[in-house]
Amino acid sequence: MVIHMSILKLKPSYKDYIWGGNRLVKEYGKEYSGDVLAESWELSCHPDGPSTIVNGIYAGRTLQQYIDEQGKEVLGEHCKRFEGFPILIKFIDAKDNLSIQVHPDDQYALQNEGQYGKTEMWYVMDAGKGAFLYYGFKEEIGREEFRLRIEEDRLLEVLNAVPVQKGDVLFIEAGTLHAIGKDILIAEIQQNSNVTYRVYDYGRVGRDGKKRDLHIEKALAVTNRIPIARDNGSYPHVADCDYFTVDKLNLDGGNMEKMEGFVSGASFESILILDGKGTISDRNESMEFQKGDSFFLPAGSGAYWVEGICDALITTIRDKGEPYFRVC
Repeated sequence: MVIHMSILKLKPSYKDYIWGGNRLVKEYGKEYSGDVLAESWELSCHPDGPSTIVNGIYAGRTLQQYIDEQGKEVLGEHCKRFEGFPILIKFIDAKDNLSIQVHPDDQYALQNEGQYGKTEMWYVMDAGKGAFLYYGFKEEIGREEFRLRIEEDRLLEVLNAVPVQKGDVLFIEAGTLHAIGKDILIAEIQQNSNVTYRVYDYGRVGRDGKKRDLHIEKALAVTNRIPIARDNGSYPHVADCDYFTVDKLNLDGGNMEKMEGFVSGASFESILILDGKGTISDRNESMEFQKGDSFFLPAGSGAYWVEGICDALITTIRDKGEPYFRVC
């Protein structure tokens, strides 16, 4: 196997969900002509929204096509336990409130949906004054009370509302009821799944004039109805679990203006630029980047350098269940 290049710049797929805004176009340079851009799927092999390579000899191919051509070795040793590409990374611009929703775990999703479940993390890139999101319940409630509150539009009364500001991180295991509130910009790293069970949607109607579907029975089956404590146990990582490990890169242009990384054969690396600009280089090439850019570095591609002033999230896949890490 020959890896012809080690830095792949990606173009996202776009989603125009009704709650989205246009900050990803205005502030992050996304090339999108519609009025509403809710999500950009920056690192994706999911058929609902694949990302595409824009540089080098693979330009125009999807990331999945590149992997198919090069072989799964480009994902790394730690990805062998996954049937397909393990994660999906996206930007989310919530101009309005998202629906209250929950994601199933792997076992339930594979049995009922034919794809994996969804554990995820949120990194808050920006939040308006008074912004908050929902994260589990204030106190434990019974299954029938949960059902009744959904049916009677009284669910919000028992949900745990968490105020957020720029830089906050929330880890959301499968089974956790959650929702992003309005006026929040988020980077989301998740399992490679598009399974969502909606339980409350503020009575909104879609573009067809009909209320969007709720998935009450499935939500009842998978939701953890016990309050969840925010977990800060991933230090020194931003987030860490069997599905992904996320680290923060901060180059301030002063004490820290250059970072040398190394991509071993254990895992690929995803680099998502949250803010700033600079250059990313290896021994063969150098590319400029700006905020909103997304790069895929295949496993085994070796040394690279990031220079400039920027904040970025670096995502890798670690070995399963290493005892000194918290496991999802």
